[in-house]
Formats: sequence, C-alpha cells, structure tokens
Amino acid sequence: MTEIPPIPAFPSTAAEPAEAGSAGPAEASLPPVLFAFGLHAHQPVGNFDHVFWEHLRDVYEPFLQRAREGGLLPFTLHLSGPLLDWLENHAPSYLDQVGELAGAGQVELLLAGYDEPILPALCREDRLEQVLRMREALRARFGVDARGLWLTERVWEPDLAGDLAEAGVEYVLVDDRHFVAAGFQREELHLPFWTEACGRGLGVFAIDERLRYLIPFHPPEHTAGYLRELRRQGKRLAVAADDIEKFGGWPGTREWVYDRGWLGHFLETLKGMEEAGEVRLVTLGRALAELPKGGLAYLPSASYREMEEWALPAPAFRRLGELKALVGEERLARGESPLIRGSHWRNFLVKYSEANRMHKKMLALSGICRRRGDPPAARRALGKAQCNDAYWHGVFGGLYLRHLRDAVWSHLAEAEGILREGESLGWEEVDLDLDGNPEIWVHSHAFSALVSPVRGGGVEELTLFSRRVNLANVLTRRREPYHQLNGGEAGEGARAGHGEAGNGNGGTPSIHDLEETLRFSALPPVDREDRALFQERIVAGKEALDRSPADGEAKVLWNWAREPLVLSHANLLPEGRLVLTFRTSRGPFLEKILVFSPDGRIHATFRWDPGGFPSGALFTSELSLAAEADLLLGGGPWVARFPLATFSKSERGFDETVQGESVVVAWPVEAGRGGVGLFPPC
Repeated sequence: MTEIPPIPAFPSTAAEPAEAGSAGPAEASLPPVLFAFGLHAHQPVGNFDHVFWEHLRDVYEPFLQRAREGGLLPFTLHLSGPLLDWLENHAPSYLDQVGELAGAGQVELLLAGYDEPILPALCREDRLEQVLRMREALRARFGVDARGLWLTERVWEPDLAGDLAEAGVEYVLVDDRHFVAAGFQREELHLPFWTEACGRGLGVFAIDERLRYLIPFHPPEHTAGYLRELRRQGKRLAVAADDIEKFGGWPGTREWVYDRGWLGHFLETLKGMEEAGEVRLVTLGRALAELPKGGLAYLPSASYREMEEWALPAPAFRRLGELKALVGEERLARGESPLIRGSHWRNFLVKYSEANRMHKKMLALSGICRRRGDPPAARRALGKAQCNDAYWHGVFGGLYLRHLRDAVWSHLAEAEGILREGESLGWEEVDLDLDGNPEIWVHSHAFSALVSPVRGGGVEELTLFSRRVNLANVLTRRREPYHQLNGGEAGEGARAGHGEAGNGNGGTPSIHDLEETLRFSALPPVDREDRALFQERIVAGKEALDRSPADGEAKVLWNWAREPLVLSHANLLPEGRLVLTFRTSRGPFLEKILVFSPDGRIHATFRWDPGGFPSGALFTSELSLAAEADLLLGGGPWVARFPLATFSKSERGFDETVQGESVVVAWPVEAGRGGVGLFPPC
C-alpha cells in the first residue's frame, strides 16, 4: 500500500508550534515570508450531477465565503473547464463572486488545458488548443489575462516548457519532488526558478510537500511553526497548492475543516502572522515579479509521489515498498524519497490497455479531424474526451469508474460520427494502439470497430455513433497492489473493509492515511487476458460454465484468445458488407469469419477441429458487453451470462462496480462449427 511519509524534519524543532511574538530583535528585522496559497478545483467530464452539487455545497461555496470573511486574500485559484461549464449553467452567482475577487486582484486565476487533460499525453497542437481555449474562457468570463498554469496532476515532461511558453504561459506549478529528483535540495526551492525548451523560457514554482501534508490535516500551529522556521532560515517564499476538495470533499474533512473549526483557526493564525510581519500573502504572479530567480532548472519527467507509485504494476509496487522499508523512514524523511521513485505517468497506458485504447483512438481521431478541416463540433467533442480522470487509477476510482470511461467513449463517438458522416463501410490495417501489432479498423457512417488478429481476432472496440457507446468498454479484472488479505484466506467473491486511521498529530486523517487501512477478507477474481468481444476457448465441460472462461480459475483446455490468427481474406461484398476471414497458423485449427454490416451488426461463424479434445468439452465464444445488445444464435448452443464486477479503491474505501456482462455461447466440441450474431439495438 502507499505509505504516507512523515513530515520532513528540519534542523530545529520546526514540528513544534512556535509561540507568536517570541521572535528576538534580529528575527524581528527579517522580511516576511511570501506565502502563496493556491487551490485547484475540478470535476471530471461525465461525473454525476449530484457530485457537482455536493461539492458546491460542501467545498466551493463555504471555502470562498470563509476566505473572504477571514482575509485569506489574495490567493490563487484554478477552476477546470468542466467545472466552469457546470457552474455557468447551474451556479453562475458563484462565478460572479470569483470574478469580483479576480477583478479586484484578490484572486489570481490559473490556466490549464480547458478540459483538464494530461498535457504531455497530447500532441503539440492539442496542447496549445487546450491552453488557449482556457485563456479565452477566463478572459471572456472574468476579464482577466491569466499567465500562470496549473499543471494537471503535476505531470511534467521537459518539452512542455517550449509549448507552454508559446501559449503565453509565464509560469507553472510542479511539486518540489520534481526538483529533488533532479538533484536539488528542498532548502533551495523557496524562490521561483526558470526552465526552457528550444530557447523558450518558463518560470517554475515548487509546491512545498511539507505544506501539502500539513494543510489541512494538522493543526494550524504546525503550519505556523514551519513558516516561522523558514523565515528564521532566510527563505523568501513558501508555496502551498493542492486540491480544494481537501477542504470538505474528502472523507471526514467537512467536519474537521468547518464544524470543528480548523479553517477558522487557520485564518486567525495567518492573520496574526501577517499583522506581526512574519508572512505576507501573495499571488504567484506577484511572487514571480518581486523575488529574485533561483536559477536554471531542468526537471525530469515526473508527477507527485503517489501518482508515480500508482503507475507501477502490482509486483513492482510491492518491490518499491520493500526497498523503501530497507532505506528506512529516517532517511526518506530527510528528503531522499524522490530519488527512490515509481514509474512515468504514461505507464498507465501500459498497465491498462483500456486507457491506451481510449488514448490512441483520441490521438487518431484528432489527426483525422485536423486533416478534415477541424469541424468545431468534432474538435469540441475530442477536447472533452481528453479529460484525464478516466485514463488512470490511484486512490480515486478513475479508470475503474465506468461512467467516466463511458463519457470518454461517448465524446469519441460523437467526434467520429461527425467526421465519418456519409461514409460507406471500409476498413484499413493499422497499428492503432501503437503496440507494434496491426489491427483491422472497420468503420462506416454508423460505427467503428477494432479487430485484433494477434489476440485471436477479438473485437476490442465496437462504437455505435447513434447510441454514443462502445459495446466493448468492459474493464478487465486485474490484481491491484491494494488487493491484500486481512489475515484471512482467499475464497470465492470478495469482501472488504477498513479500520481506524489517523495521523497521530491531533488532526484528521488524510485520504492516504485512510487507504492504509483497507484490506480484503477474500481476494476478488482476476482475468487471464484483456476482455473483448468474440474470444474463443475450449473448456472442460458444462461445469466450467459456472464462471466466465476468462476467469483465472476457469478450466480452459485451449485458449485462442491468446493466440495470433492470420487474416487470410478480406472481402468487401457488393451489398456493402465486409467479410474478414481469420485462421490459425499453429495449434488446433480454427477458422473465424467476422461479417460486418454497415449499421454495425456483426455475425461470427466458427469452424474448429474437434480432434484431440475430450468428449464433453465445449467450444465457447465469449462476448464481454458493456451495454445491451441482441444475439442471434444458430446451431443450438448453450448460453451462460455472468456479471463482471471489479473491486477498486476510492476515497470512500472499496467500491464494487459492475463493469458489464460476460455472455458465453457454447457448443459441444464434437459439433465442429457454430455461429453467433451481435445485433445492437437501434
């Protein structure tokens, strides 16, 4: 499990609250520390409406009101495009309040990609389009010309500097660990730095990890003591910037921040320090203008600590935990943890083929869109499909939340439907997912499908434009590093819970403290291979149909879903149907014919060699369906259906999510042939 690092120790007893007014004469003459306080507010494209309302009630409105009343001004704020759109339609008065503060110079608004994409995951043209769209939106709504940028999930790659500078960005926020991973000491990072790419420069601020863990989970005196220690050391700047959801949206934080008075006490503490000349609240833009620069910094590809660890596959995640235990908390607390890192953000696209498939489809359609004149409706739909949340998974549900993936596929379907309007049925051989193996991309004015010969001719995508749904959008059940037993034995199904959590410092547990307590009493099932439509296997008999053949516990005698098939024929018939014929090149013989109709219907027929398999064995074709569809069955097969549920970690604990349905069509192996039609309803 992800470990929460102890609050880093400083040379003096900075963890102990310092008494106000205790400074000596020399200390009183020191200039105040400039304290830049920043907040990031975002809701994903496709999130439930009630979640927006709850966060408006529990976080956005109360925090803004208390900040105005308590004098937490100026501060820096980023509102993501999806949240801006929702607020404009449902709570424009909130945006009016933000605009009033922004116009008075009391709130500094930040840029980002409008739809909150991971900017390095986009091609250059899309990066620029996303940032410029946000600039125009802030100018139109609030009358401000934003110059700083909130970097989504703080995912940094070095070539971003040049593109951001070209988009008019003057500075960006990253974590201090980005600098430490490059060899800097945390004590050096209390000034703005400068970086460049291709000769175009960009200011860079380091978010202080210590403040990120102190606020709001520890009593305000701890933050005050730390800021006073920075001032005694002659540091000029302290940057705190993080999700506003920490202030009422995460479990337990509403009670802690508002009902139990943390925010009121925090505001009083800051006000007292300002009156004493110990700190001065500033925007990041003002800090950039007032302070000398820390110098040139070239930062490696990085994100925040938890993100880099979540991107690891489960075995590597556990090995990293063992390595950290060997190094010991004392050395990690001294600031060496960024030198012991997890993986690159893009590894989520390796870890989860579903994320990679969405990502590469988005890139392909973006290229087609630009080549076809960039119709605005298609470009806007593609922008929404670039929202980051469904492409990765950590303590929040992300990729595991079916409605977020559905939203991505819905917008991809909208864009592709516009781009393919009036097209007849066609196909092309292309490595669409860029894994080194070609796929067959079948498309018409009505649908888009992706067939993978290397995966037994499975249909990995079947997107219907009119319904704006991908019928193959079913998440594979995988073993995650947090799938750990709570001292019990693994068994059928899964049961989960959590115990007590706390930070032991008189505060409230953070979301990362809570995740430490999560355990299973029975491990959830995992699949042998990634799910798709039309995956063929030989199973031992009817008793093997008690579960999905993809289940790692199912008795499978032969698995064509793991075997490459050869495309032997591709015929476009006069009536407009496409016939793809696949055959095996090794192992037991299988001929698989997929017939596509222009409206998206697929009819599959199979011929196999029954020799070598025991009597009673069954030939099966499994369809993992994310939405309702009709099946046309021939040859008297058996049909079994199974709900496909995943168990993922979220801010609430463990979530059980039904991702779709496994439909298994089976024939006696002696039959030697069979067929099934998939007819999506209109």
